[in-house]
Amino acid sequence: MLSLFLKCMLGAAAVLVISIFSKSKAFYIAGLVPLFPTFALIAHVIVSQQQGAEALRKTALFGLWSLIPYAIYLLMVYLLATKMSMWSCLGIATVCWIVAAAGLIYGWQTFQQ
Repeated sequence: MLSLFLKCMLGAAAVLVISIFSKSKAFYIAGLVPLFPTFALIAHVIVSQQQGAEALRKTALFGLWSLIPYAIYLLMVYLLATKMSMWSCLGIATVCWIVAAAGLIYGWQTFQQ
């Protein structure tokens, strides 16, 4: 239970840091905070402890490939931010991320097995 509480606190701390930066002159740093590997560190520790070093390597490789859907999301936000409402822009960008992530997962399961 303590482990779950600590994970929740890490998430809350990340949201707090994002909120603080979004109100500052360096508001753009708020876009860097979610990329701190908080959850990756947790996932990597769990995978390594439960599956071993080879699984950790595969998890890291998949993580590198997962940058593609994120890049697509950011590109869509960049292209659409001034052309439509915030909610429409973020909604379309999220759908693009979902499609790209689904394609990544399908490709990974097809070619990495």
